[in-house]
Amino acid sequence: MSKMVQIVILGASGDLTARKLIPALFHSFCNQFFTDPIQIVGVARRSWDQEIFRQQLKSKIDLSLLDPKSSSKRYWTQFIQKINYFQIDLSDGQKYFQLADYLREIADGTCQRIFYLAIKPDLFLPTVTGLSKAGLLEKKDGISARVVIEKPFGNNLASAKKLNLELSNLINEKQLYRIDHYLGKETVQNILAFRFRNAFVEPLWNQRYVKLVQISVCESSLVGERAGYYDSSGALRDMVQNHLLQLIALVAMEAPASLEGDAIRNEKVKVLESLRCPTTMGKPEQHVVRGQYNGYLSEKEVDKGSTTENYIACRTYIDNWRWGGVPFVIRTGKGLRHRFTSITIHFVMPPHNLFGSWQHKQTQPNNITLRIQPQEGIDISFDVKEPSSPQTMRSAKLSFEYEEFFEHPTPDAYQRLLQDVILGDQSLFIRSDEVEACWVWADSLRNMMNNQPLYNYGTGSWGPEISNTLFGDEAFSWVVPVN
Repeated sequence: MSKMVQIVILGASGDLTARKLIPALFHSFCNQFFTDPIQIVGVARRSWDQEIFRQQLKSKIDLSLLDPKSSSKRYWTQFIQKINYFQIDLSDGQKYFQLADYLREIADGTCQRIFYLAIKPDLFLPTVTGLSKAGLLEKKDGISARVVIEKPFGNNLASAKKLNLELSNLINEKQLYRIDHYLGKETVQNILAFRFRNAFVEPLWNQRYVKLVQISVCESSLVGERAGYYDSSGALRDMVQNHLLQLIALVAMEAPASLEGDAIRNEKVKVLESLRCPTTMGKPEQHVVRGQYNGYLSEKEVDKGSTTENYIACRTYIDNWRWGGVPFVIRTGKGLRHRFTSITIHFVMPPHNLFGSWQHKQTQPNNITLRIQPQEGIDISFDVKEPSSPQTMRSAKLSFEYEEFFEHPTPDAYQRLLQDVILGDQSLFIRSDEVEACWVWADSLRNMMNNQPLYNYGTGSWGPEISNTLFGDEAFSWVVPVN
């Protein structure tokens, strides 16, 4: 007997639903991922009915993605009929009983319920409390409901611990899916496959052969409509504490015993707990640079005296056997020249230089760059001798492009993550101890940089030039995309 999958989106009137969640579910539907009947229920306080909600979604979704020559328009007609709407005020605890009655009324037999909290963080706990009191999180017919929570999960270690503790009284860890959309990107998932499947990579992936690791998560966009949230968050809480630390964990972790969720997360936690405490790293100016783009103080909803950082660059270390002594240099920022995310592994060069011109011609030889977005791929850089010249070396590159190699496009991050929630696979979701380990390090970095200068930088630049000093005496510079 098949069971129904009932996906309930709480806070469904926001852009996340129309721009990310519904398109992700639709593409899964087109790809015939759903073998069981599905229902999608949008829940919000707006006084809409089902048809108005569907029209609102349709007005925001890019329908140009529906190829008129294919069957996608037919699929859309079928898919839209599976979308329902229920109006309640999520801050009113009594209304959850009405929601429970409605969900049970429209369900057809055995039901796997998934609650996606597309809401403000201050509503996480009241919403889960309301669902729990209404009996919607109880196991029924051997099936437990699942709850998906967006970031930010707390705003420091103390708040994250408090939220973890309070949620644990309402729902168990196996039911809770803390989502970080970066982990759903195909290129991020491929980090483990590239490392642990290829014989020429894994033996070199350690402090004996790696000189430095740098990670960039650069955004060309400004804060825009998120200014109110961003001004109380900044680059550290918005990007470093979650996305960047997750990338560090995947790059640096040991091979898990299996691809089962907890096996992967166990190894990631070990890395996060081995990150050197920023406040013990010596002179702050040698380890962190923060910046604010020109014009940020004129953004709507930004305090005129704000010292919120839009850019952070940091040098840190992982104090374990594999990575001891290897600098990890990371950066993220708003209003930069290009949008891109990449990870570059710089290798130790041979101890003796037979080719005298190398040190003058090539400052960043022998590296592997994992391009996460937008031009997904892998580059391997190496040196070759120039013809007819015994000592002149030039840099060459082997490149792998996802778009060229695979006939079909890589799935959207939310598509993959929502599919995993439906399948009950927590591999790409954040566990409570992971969250807390990230906040331990992020809070320490915040304390270290509080009294550091806030450098202004122009939009369309690569941020404060002083961030290049984080490479120390090594002849490195930030990797940038090649246009």
